[in-house]
Amino acid sequence: MQGVTQRTVVPKKDEIERKWYVVDARGQVLGRLASRIAAILRGKHKPYYTPHLDTGDYVIVINAADVVLTGKKWDKKKYFWHTGYPGGLKQLTARQMRERHPEAPIRRAVWGMLPHNRLGRQMIKKLKVYPGPDHPHQAQNPEPLQLS
Repeated sequence: MQGVTQRTVVPKKDEIERKWYVVDARGQVLGRLASRIAAILRGKHKPYYTPHLDTGDYVIVINAADVVLTGKKWDKKKYFWHTGYPGGLKQLTARQMRERHPEAPIRRAVWGMLPHNRLGRQMIKKLKVYPGPDHPHQAQNPEPLQLS
């Protein structure tokens, strides 16, 4: 079969269909939840996944305050950031972070699993995280997504 070539299909920007999914984080382990969400944001669950394009869907995470960490990670895991000023290295434990910003552990875990470039910054904007069971995205008709 000489001369027969198979072409790789690369979707155009207007051909990409975006769905909305809602995920309940209650009782879910943080890392496992984040890796599944990152795969959906990247579009790896679609047959036309392309690494250099944003083919992913929107994800709404509810009950983010009820996510689970295994072992003693609530007290041992630390989140670091720098203010930009001399001596400005700050840190919080996972428990303190959950008390101040209940959605931050999920957002930070998912961001760590996305590409750290323009494409990743575009993908993380499709993640909507809410500490409680309510969200303002009813108009998008999100489908419930079971990740277990």
